[in-house]
Amino acid sequence: MVNQSKPSVAVFGGSFDPPHIGHQHIVSLVEKTLDIDKLLVVPAYLNPFKTSTLASASQRLQWCHTLYDTIPKVSVEDFEIKKGKSTPTIDTVKHFNIQYNVKYLIIGADNLASLTSWHDFAWLNEHITWVIITRDTYTLDIKALRKWKVLTLDTPISSSHIRDTKELHHIDENIKHSVKEILEGNTFMTIDKRVENIIHILDDKKADDIEVFNLEDADYIAKRVVIANSLNGKHTLALADHLKVGLKEKGDTFLASDMTDDWVVIDLGDILIHIMVPEYRQRYSLEQFLSELVENQKKQKNSPV
Repeated sequence: MVNQSKPSVAVFGGSFDPPHIGHQHIVSLVEKTLDIDKLLVVPAYLNPFKTSTLASASQRLQWCHTLYDTIPKVSVEDFEIKKGKSTPTIDTVKHFNIQYNVKYLIIGADNLASLTSWHDFAWLNEHITWVIITRDTYTLDIKALRKWKVLTLDTPISSSHIRDTKELHHIDENIKHSVKEILEGNTFMTIDKRVENIIHILDDKKADDIEVFNLEDADYIAKRVVIANSLNGKHTLALADHLKVGLKEKGDTFLASDMTDDWVVIDLGDILIHIMVPEYRQRYSLEQFLSELVENQKKQKNSPV
């Protein structure tokens, strides 16, 4: 039974790669027409039906914060990005149902063709109302849906069209420059380039004994882990501050951080950074744990099927 005391919300997920005025019109339309207390904008780390994104997860999250943080009833959520992997919609809905009553799920009409193949579609279909945003020439085949609403969007634009054409007139002025840079390839960074930026900042600010662990194929929450020594507690926090400023200039944003004088953990989604005083690093032997993960992934990769 739904707890009616919880605030009712709509969930608007997507890659937002990049976000455009069509997304902004959807936010405005939803605010005006749906009986909700809040709209949750949830950028995906990776769409389950895609293999990559142009902009990094942290960059897309930053764009959404820039565009939507000033709107009172809208909250940009990093739940899926912090997962560091593709997240089924049902996991997102159940996560937010703990705090809210997730009443609506907003989808584009282009999703209808594959909707019944979504993970645990039957549960979603039973518990939420689908809000379908009409686009272009997509046919509204809604016979499989139990409850739905249709909202008409008069902005015929998509992120894929922007990526293909590099046209910017559908991009908000507040993010246009950074979108342009990425579309032109000036700031697009592989994960290894981003790690290089981290190492450069740490080394420049006198961090010591920097190690990087590649966990691309391991069953772990991040694809890379960077560990570095600080000189002392004050230096630990100073290094974290330098990283926050330096990485933001490169398009990377802290998704979360846990900071003490002795040990700082910084979450960039697919990269984790540990800055520790030498005594803590020796005491907790994080390298040994990560080295074992790397070794195990090598054994599994090389073992005969």
